Amino acid sequence: MEVGQVVKGKVVEVLKFGANIELENGEKGFVHISKISNQYVQKVDDFLKVGQDVEAKIIGKGKDGKWELSLKEEMKGNDTEVKKEDFEKKLAKFLKDSQRTYSEYKRRLDKKQGITKRR
Repeated sequence: MEVGQVVKGKVVEVLKFGANIELENGEKGFVHISKISNQYVQKVDDFLKVGQDVEAKIIGKGKDGKWELSLKEEMKGNDTEVKKEDFEKKLAKFLKDSQRTYSEYKRRLDKKQGITKRR
């Protein structure tokens, strides 16, 4: 096993600051509370339960010999697609609003110039 590899395992213990994971090959891993989700994690047991199967990415090896794992790393691909869609929606809305605002500005300007030209 090496850093960057995606591994499967099972949650064997939920702690206040993370969870211990038993990997498929029998080795031990640990996921810190900050590496559980891209959302804010107040309580680990809101996201992980003992016996739950997980897929994680190896991000290092701890001093205690356990693999340091991240569940967030596995979610990145999905988040990128969602963020891209969100960006495209926001961009389309911005362009539509900008065009409308410009049209209104142009109409007011033309109206004002028409009034000025008559004098």
